[in-house]
Amino acid sequence: MTRSWPVTLLSGTLFGAGLALGGMVDPARVRGFLDIFGDWDPTLAFVMGGAVIVMAIAWRIQARMAQSLIGATFALPDRTDLTPRLIGGAALFGTGWGIAGLCPGPGFAALVIQPAKAAAFVAAMLGGMLIVRLFEPQR
Repeated sequence: MTRSWPVTLLSGTLFGAGLALGGMVDPARVRGFLDIFGDWDPTLAFVMGGAVIVMAIAWRIQARMAQSLIGATFALPDRTDLTPRLIGGAALFGTGWGIAGLCPGPGFAALVIQPAKAAAFVAAMLGGMLIVRLFEPQR
């Protein structure tokens, strides 16, 4: 853990900066992307496209590596990871994202830029995470 925290901090900071630079901390942008019959905003499509390109390169590099840069083994998903719980969680995530215009990454990044607006979202998100921990059996 002590060896990986700088990488985690750097990765999270870079991710948050990219979200802020791409305008993804503005809920109106996300809702504008979902409004395909109104005043459609394609910004999110460009941000997602950029992420897909970066991940395509990362997957090619990862395929040639025996372990990660911090020495951990890769825990890659397979088709057995596709469970009803995962599908239900993804649907709930997407619904919340569409309604609030924020998801966890942009929500935390928005705390720096628009703290008053993002605080309610982050509080509700953390509350939901707590509820799941209270009622879901531990693995």
